[in-house]
Amino acid sequence: MSRNRRKEITRHLSEDELDRRLAETNDPDIVCRLIFIKNLYAGDTLEDAANRVGKSASTGSRWARRWNEGGLERLTPDSGGGRPPKLGVEERKALVERLENRQPWEPNEIKQLLSEEFGVEYHPAYLSEFLRNLGLSYSISRAERSFPVDVHDASADERLPEQNGGTTRD
Repeated sequence: MSRNRRKEITRHLSEDELDRRLAETNDPDIVCRLIFIKNLYAGDTLEDAANRVGKSASTGSRWARRWNEGGLERLTPDSGGGRPPKLGVEERKALVERLENRQPWEPNEIKQLLSEEFGVEYHPAYLSEFLRNLGLSYSISRAERSFPVDVHDASADERLPEQNGGTTRD
């Protein structure tokens, strides 16, 4: 493939309109794509325009084709990228209602609820982040906490090694 390949680009928007759209958007994906199109308008090759926004020539080629097919509407990403959520909006609302009806919940109880009622499982490391994103949190059971040993606790003698008359070994 030639490094100086130019792509015929359809001018769906004027350069002023491109500038206006760039100023109005906060979405970094859209900003990147609009700058790419603006660079093509200015006469850059596909490779140069893609390189200026940190993308490969194949990505630039795909963006240019989509732009030519339908302008900004076709250039806009179809999704947020990545895996779709395991729970839909309505399921998340139902989960929040269910969890708010009884407080506090422990992680193992939430995992069981998610599995039995919604048929989904979340990795334990992600569960707290998932709940935080819903505006929730969970309690940690005493069994799951690691407490320092209370030296005044009668059962602590059984858990602590013998002190050997208060001396230490070297």
